[in-house]
Amino acid sequence: MKNSIPKRLADFLKNYPPFEWVNPKDLLVLAQECEIIHLEKNQTLFSIHQNTEPFFYVVREGAIGLFKMIDNTKIPIDECDEGDIFGLRPFFAENQYAMTATANEESLIYAIPIAVFKPLIAENDNILNYLLSSFASNTRNPYDKEHPGKLLSVNETMGEISIKTPFYQPINYTENPVSVSAETSVLKVAKLMTKHKIGSVLIAENQFPIGIITDKDLRTKIATGIIPLTANTSAIMSAPVLTISKETSVAEAQLIFLKNNISHLCVTENGTTTSKIVGIITLHDIFITQANNPAVFLKWIKRATSAKELKEVRDKLTQLIADGLKNNTPINHISKLTSEINTAIIGKAIQLAIEEVSINPPVTFAWLNLGSQGRKEQLLITDQDNALVFEDVAEATHSEVKSYFLTLSKITTRILNFVGYAYCPAEMMASNPKWCLSVSDWKKQFHYWISEPDEHSIMLCSIFFDFECVYGNEELATAISKSIFEDLYKKNLFFAYLGSDALKNPPPLGFFRQLLVEQDGKHKDTFDIKSRAIMPLVDAARVLLLDKTISGINNTAARFEALAKEEPENKELFISCANAFLDLMTFRTQEGLKHNNSGRFIHLETLSKSDKLKLKNAFKPIQDVQSVLKNRFNLTYFT
Repeated sequence: MKNSIPKRLADFLKNYPPFEWVNPKDLLVLAQECEIIHLEKNQTLFSIHQNTEPFFYVVREGAIGLFKMIDNTKIPIDECDEGDIFGLRPFFAENQYAMTATANEESLIYAIPIAVFKPLIAENDNILNYLLSSFASNTRNPYDKEHPGKLLSVNETMGEISIKTPFYQPINYTENPVSVSAETSVLKVAKLMTKHKIGSVLIAENQFPIGIITDKDLRTKIATGIIPLTANTSAIMSAPVLTISKETSVAEAQLIFLKNNISHLCVTENGTTTSKIVGIITLHDIFITQANNPAVFLKWIKRATSAKELKEVRDKLTQLIADGLKNNTPINHISKLTSEINTAIIGKAIQLAIEEVSINPPVTFAWLNLGSQGRKEQLLITDQDNALVFEDVAEATHSEVKSYFLTLSKITTRILNFVGYAYCPAEMMASNPKWCLSVSDWKKQFHYWISEPDEHSIMLCSIFFDFECVYGNEELATAISKSIFEDLYKKNLFFAYLGSDALKNPPPLGFFRQLLVEQDGKHKDTFDIKSRAIMPLVDAARVLLLDKTISGINNTAARFEALAKEEPENKELFISCANAFLDLMTFRTQEGLKHNNSGRFIHLETLSKSDKLKLKNAFKPIQDVQSVLKNRFNLTYFT
């Protein structure tokens, strides 16, 4: 009896792209080679970092959830249902999955063998265009403008974090490109390319493009001796040149680059070779357009050779943050991403400083970020908060070694200031001799703050306890952290001071639930979202986590999440605190981007009723967690 399963499978596939463009005979052959996979609810098909299988997948029935892991937290990325394709990473020659695919409900999956499917691509441009469009735009269905979904595991990411690129924005091209006639000698073209530091020259006739010469042509046709330098450009140019219009989107341009395996496109007035040249765009330009891809930032930073280049990267980071918020990327993901880029900038600044000193460090050291930078919560540019710890040395050489690191720190903070991280007004920087210390001196400093607490030392603790090693020998920072927790044991007075400091700003609501504003000074009648809303949560999370002797977690939201696991009886409160903190961070960042400032002081009259309500809803957890502080550290009378 004839097997009807492949026929039913083919009948299903033909209703969905890209299978709808496969002729029925080939589709039936493909269906005969497919595998059918049944998944129970919560069963995993493949996992992140697992070696890829020789298939991609189509959902027949049910729903497949796609997840990434960030800080041991399962983050949902997308959900695929009937007809959706996923698991395309091996299709693009990637050897490990970048996501985990798990059945959100009982599901039936078709596994499509890539080896059988690939030959069909060469026979049908629609299939190729569909997959390339998916790849370029990072969507699993680029032709569904309302619900395109995300194409799985094909776009470049940094660690586990990525932000959607605006692929449908118009291209940015180089205007007035260098062009020559077909009679120009290759030697002259080579000199022009060297003079202008460019990788291509257009060949034009009456301002219409007829060909192009790239550095690849010079390498393969001239340097090999096949064609002499005295030849005309017509002898080595690629013709006809591929053209696009200036209205072409990034996605469309990338599709043409991928499909034709080229690196340059000529931009003309109407996108044809029969209209005048207006510019040129390269594959590198497309790469630059994807400026909100974190990997791009890291490559820029790695290649930077000056503070000016670092400043250009940091200036573009603001747009990345804005795009992330616009695309509804969770604020904690954006802050982690931003922190990684900030850390890379700092590391490069230190390397540039070492080059400027011209002497390698005499011993190992670690650069520490403090405050909001140390907590990975700095989104909008503020002033620097940093410190330096160096390896213990003999007393005879201590002064000389410290002098070296002070010089290094002064150069580094100067570079960071140029990049856009302003000097700290209170000089909480590694360039200050107070905060450029050996391991032993740092241990003594923290021991003093903990053993002899007062208002000043507690203020310093609120900054220095949130340190993170961002460059150098992490073991030095770990040694300090270990010493701190040893000193904290049974220090009731210290926790009383630290807890009291966390209560200095009560929930910012008046008797009639009106938001409390500044009464005088430069920011009179504005709402201070940092001091009155964000910092109470930051301070509460710090003291509660220190009390639990939990180290290695600086981020405020992550601290509350850790506390929720540590104290199940208070889980609901701590999770609400984490959520409130993230909401407040989002609100401040949006306000700062809108007004091109720190977002700290908000004019309440500019807020909508819903925004005011959102703010007020974040204040209830502040009140509740401060009650926990009062009871836990017996602060009713202390405060």
